[in-house]
Amino acid sequence: MSRDSQIVRIHRQPKSAMQSGRAGAGQWLLEFAPAEPKRLDPLTGWPGSGDTKGQVKLRFATAEAAIAYAEQQGWRYEVAMPPVVRADIRPKAYADNFKFGRGENWSH
Repeated sequence: MSRDSQIVRIHRQPKSAMQSGRAGAGQWLLEFAPAEPKRLDPLTGWPGSGDTKGQVKLRFATAEAAIAYAEQQGWRYEVAMPPVVRADIRPKAYADNFKFGRGENWSH
């Protein structure tokens, strides 16, 4: 496969759904597009392929750095911009459920 046919995807690493922290969520990732489809292993039934580039994830501080690296290597790239996050979400406390001047009815 020639280097010109390489396609990489540049996107922002999402926040982990398993933890409440945001560590590493601001990084930009450069990942290779799959070169061949996955196939089931006849013995185990697990999906896999011979494409080892699917295991490579390069991390960058900014999208511009990732784009510059892809251009330097001669790879075509697609940039997925992160969705806009609403900033008007107000944190709530459990104690607000039992507040005296509460607007909604209590469910039970």
